[in-house]
This record gives sequence, C-alpha cells and structure tokens, in this order.
Amino acid sequence: MIKKEKEKEIAINLRKQGKTYSEILSVVNVAKSTLAIWLQSVSLGKKQKQIYTLARRLASLRGGEVKKKQRIEKQNKIFLEAKSGIKTLSKYEFFLIGICLYWAEGTKEKEYHPGSGVAFSNMDPKMIILFLKWLDKICKIPKDMIGFEIMVHESHQERLNEVRQFWSKTTGFPLASFSQVYLKRTKIKKTNRKNVGEKYNGVLKIKVKKSSDLVRKIASWSEAIFEKILKIKNK
Repeated sequence: MIKKEKEKEIAINLRKQGKTYSEILSVVNVAKSTLAIWLQSVSLGKKQKQIYTLARRLASLRGGEVKKKQRIEKQNKIFLEAKSGIKTLSKYEFFLIGICLYWAEGTKEKEYHPGSGVAFSNMDPKMIILFLKWLDKICKIPKDMIGFEIMVHESHQERLNEVRQFWSKTTGFPLASFSQVYLKRTKIKKTNRKNVGEKYNGVLKIKVKKSSDLVRKIASWSEAIFEKILKIKNK
C-alpha cells in the first residue's frame, strides 16, 4: 500500500510537470486504467499544458515516422518481389508490348482522315523511351524519320528551354529536334492540377514521317491480338 501511494505521488508530480501518460508509465509500473483514476483530478497549468501539447505532438511525429518507415519497407518489398517475377523478354514479346502500347496511346487512322501517320503521345519518360526503342529495334525506323512535338501548359512558358533539354536528354535526340513547342492554354484560373512543379515537362508527341502503312499494320496487329485473347479458354 505504501508503495502504491508513493507511486501515485510520483505519477501526480510527473503529470503536473506536463508529462504524458506514456512517459509516466515508463517510470511508474501500474496499469493505465489505474493511472487514469489517479490523475483524473489533476489539472495542468498553462506552462504544463504547453509542455504536454508539445510532448504529444512530438510523440505523434515519431509515430508518423515509424509508420512512414514501415510503409516504405513494405512498398520496397512489394516492388522487389513483383520485379523478380519478370524474366528476360524475347524480341517477339517486345513486339507485342509495343503494339499494345500504341493501341492504348497512339493515334489511329480515321475513316474521315485516311493516311494518318504514326503519332504517339505521353508524358511518362519511360513510355517514350520504350516506344522509341520499339520503333528502332522492331520497326527498323531510321532516326531521321522521327520528329517530335512538345505540348506544355502555358504556366511553364518560362521553362521551355529546360523542358526541351529534358526531352533531348531522355530520348538521346539533339536539342534541335524539339523546336516545335505548343502551349496548352486554359481559361480556368483555379485548378487542382498536380503537374505544376519543376518535374513537369509536358507531353511529348513522337511522329514518324511517311508511316501510314505502319499505322495500318499496327491496327491489324492489335486486332489479331484481340482475336487471339478472345479464344483463350479458362482452364
């Protein structure tokens, strides 16, 4: 009983100093419910409240850092396990990947506008690199048959030179290849757009000269893939 009274006194003094329950429990070995009963009538002064608030805020930040670390570790584990599932790709598999990529993101020939050439637009540098590699390795398109257009939001007009340098470095094509830049304008003053930082480099369009036949081939390949997929039977 004497020990409990002494522990209660220590707990009350610590609480008056602005200590949190967790900090007090690390010193006084009692149940949290017991501590709550002991401290229910203890009020904190202004200074102690400030100390207590700061302690809780720091504890919350520490907890947030722990959760962030756990999330990053879990994410890295998922990434490594997922990447290990992708083995070496054959040239034929790369051929199919490029078709599907263009099927999703490329320009298609329209009945009212026959003769359209290959045009692929994206803001993801990895997709741009992949498609250029596909044009080179699979379609055997010479570099001098490839041109570019950049579409960038008008709010980044002062960064045009930086944007051109980014795409030149990404693609391996000379800076002169990126002279055609179009500004995307908007009448909306307030926007929830996230692509407003220095990492935003607009959308790059890859255009292949005299490539209407290639567009038709890609369309036929895409249709063939679709037909084959429909024939896949569930086991």
